[in-house]
Amino acid sequence: MIYYYITVLFFGLVIGSFLNVVIWRVPRNESISFPPSHCPKCESRIKPYDLIPVISYIILGGKCRSCGEAISIEYPIVELINGIMYVFLFYKFPMPFKAIEYSFLFSLLLSISIIDFKTQLVDDRMILFGGAIVIIFELINKGFSIKLLDNLYGALTGAAVIWLIVFLTRGMGEGDIEIFAVCGFVLGFKYTLLSLWLSFILGGVIAVLLLIFKIKKRKDPIAFGPYIALGSIIALLYGDTLIRLIFMR
Repeated sequence: MIYYYITVLFFGLVIGSFLNVVIWRVPRNESISFPPSHCPKCESRIKPYDLIPVISYIILGGKCRSCGEAISIEYPIVELINGIMYVFLFYKFPMPFKAIEYSFLFSLLLSISIIDFKTQLVDDRMILFGGAIVIIFELINKGFSIKLLDNLYGALTGAAVIWLIVFLTRGMGEGDIEIFAVCGFVLGFKYTLLSLWLSFILGGVIAVLLLIFKIKKRKDPIAFGPYIALGSIIALLYGDTLIRLIFMR
């Protein structure tokens, strides 16, 4: 069994390395497939042996082999988070098909969240691609059955609530509507309601902390996408437990 999880970890690290490419290139409207990985400063092509997730960063001392430019610590952190989360998801959900779906959703939300945090923008192409993939997963799992109604209710509920807030306050971006539509389709109606509640709680608490520690100013924009992602993943993992605790008499 240990070899199974090592394989999952390795795969998660490799996907995490790819996510770093997505996070860097998508906001710049660059192709994620061409040109091959290269240093953004000296533009020298990175050799395959310098692309080993986490390990290459440690061996290189966090610097480009060609020019010595510092490599952001974000790269190995993203790889590690993605890899460790894959292992946890495959442990939490013994059915590989579900674990693969949820791993895909996590990687999608991780990359979207980081891009949103940095730019306050949500890329429509990523949402459309992610939405198409999760629909395929759910169709394979459930077929064209009445069970899909719960997925639709989840997507519509999440999107409608955020749309209403955007329409009434203009305090959130329209990209958040799209993120919740994708998450809601996977979560279903009940967990979407929980995810909405968690997202606003987490967003409020963390926003206050950012203001207290002067990381953000009152008029600075604060991306909500990361809190949608965090709330959705928590609901996915611990939805039943949290619902029991919330409604415990």
